[in-house]
Amino acid sequence: QVQLVESGGGSVQAGGSLRLSCAASGTMLSLNVMGWYRQAPGKERELVAGVIRGGNTNYADSVKGRFTISRDNAKNTVFLHMNSLKPEDSAVYHCAAGWLKEYAYWGQGTQVTVSS
Repeated sequence: QVQLVESGGGSVQAGGSLRLSCAASGTMLSLNVMGWYRQAPGKERELVAGVIRGGNTNYADSVKGRFTISRDNAKNTVFLHMNSLKPEDSAVYHCAAGWLKEYAYWGQGTQVTVSS
């Protein structure tokens, strides 16, 4: 069973930066799709960024130019570099991964809080 463990969340002032990491365990194979979702209180979960094994990425419009997703295929690890953070970026960030195009595995989440 694949397990995802996130790290790197925390509190930061607006304009600051954070890096989230997510490591997958329980498999020796490279997951195809890895990404990050977030959910703020009272809001729906949204896809923040995703990356496939070949390197193609996609981003939510709200984070384009500020966030960068990257991955280490050999280690089944995905990163989210977040710059120019805004209070509206505050949420629980969940790592997600899957073998094909859909996300089948989810992490427990890590809190990101951005103060103004």
